[in-house]
Amino acid sequence: MPGYHVTTFGCQMNEHDSERMKGMLESLGYEERPARADADLILFNTCSIREKADERFVAHLQEARAIKRRRPETVVGVGGCWAQSVKDEVFRRFPFVDVAFGPGQVHKLAEFLTSDSLTAQGFFEFEGFTGHLPEKRAREFQGWLQISVGCNCRCAYCIVPSTRGREVSRPAAELVAEVRRMASEGVREVTLLGQNVNSYGRDLRPRASFAVLLSAIDAVEGIARIRYTSPHPKDMREDVARAHAELPAVCEHVHLPLQSGSSRILKAMRRTYGRERYLDRVRLIREHVPDVALTTDVIVGFPGETEADFRETLEVVEDVGYDGAFTFIYSPRRGTEAAQLDGRIEHAVAVERMERLVEVVQRRAHERAQRFVGRTLEVLVEGPSRTDPARLRGRTRHNKVVNFAGDARPGDLVEVRIDSATSQTLAGGQMKGGHLSATAFLPSLA
Repeated sequence: MPGYHVTTFGCQMNEHDSERMKGMLESLGYEERPARADADLILFNTCSIREKADERFVAHLQEARAIKRRRPETVVGVGGCWAQSVKDEVFRRFPFVDVAFGPGQVHKLAEFLTSDSLTAQGFFEFEGFTGHLPEKRAREFQGWLQISVGCNCRCAYCIVPSTRGREVSRPAAELVAEVRRMASEGVREVTLLGQNVNSYGRDLRPRASFAVLLSAIDAVEGIARIRYTSPHPKDMREDVARAHAELPAVCEHVHLPLQSGSSRILKAMRRTYGRERYLDRVRLIREHVPDVALTTDVIVGFPGETEADFRETLEVVEDVGYDGAFTFIYSPRRGTEAAQLDGRIEHAVAVERMERLVEVVQRRAHERAQRFVGRTLEVLVEGPSRTDPARLRGRTRHNKVVNFAGDARPGDLVEVRIDSATSQTLAGGQMKGGHLSATAFLPSLA
């Protein structure tokens, strides 16, 4: 059988797309190989959100070129957002690439591989959902659900609208049917994906809503946990906050991107909300789910950011008390409005601000994590601990990683008493009798 190797860069949507690539390839008779050097088809699923992702990818691509020099029959493919963003020059810059395709054209990879002539081809139209393709899940008990593609927002720093197109939602009945299939295959936790999940359904006729979709998926037998990413603060409404409180499967975790605590910078970013609107959404969520774990994204060093602007960001991070945050130094992306702005921040200044931000994030996350010490939490087992193979690793409903002593299997839900907490992880031991095997949640097919 011919072999393939896929390397994935970037977000959860890319992880989802890579699982679909793998499922599609295996339906064509390919099998996965652990090393690029052993593969007949080398694929890269790329990201173009930040410059460092580009740099990492190009370094990997050069390794593929060396393999192709030794074995010219090797096929090299590049998919994803980076491929879409450089569609007019990818073959000129990298003539050894055989096929390139954007996020909306993953299905064209199969067409290319089954064609009579493997001459270099590029596929970059926006069409179709990768969610329609077969998948090969990284973990059988966790599944991605692509509820929409594209984005109608115009954030000044973001390249996504040009790489994934306008927002298009999948019909709710189709999504619920997919979740039922997942549940029948042993999936216990499903994560809903979209560039802006809580604007889901506005383009459908009749219109649908994200909260109603959450309710429909919560009703699927066998699904114990529902997560989603990412919402936009401008679209976070009370019905979604209530869903977290009222629907048993919807987890007590919300990732609510902040980006900046300065209303002036948020306006320059074209985020369509200000500091007070954001903090109002935080209050709304915590009113309905007091124990919620809030995480966020923050960009440091956006063009024009003053020390006063940055201090406003620190104030919001301090006041909200996030359970975790993804923090980034601003990276200009060509084709975005922000790349043309004046007031570029010196790198040394941005790095110093980042260090101060990370200190506040980690201190507040450590303080927040202490509320779990002494409690018994439900943990979905993912496998052995990465730091100690004798222990297990899993996640709580709050999306906190737990390393613990126990005897459960991946996919099991267990009760774990939490003995200690850091800013990023919890530690403890499995409670005796606190165990529910994965098979207990499989729906009846009778």
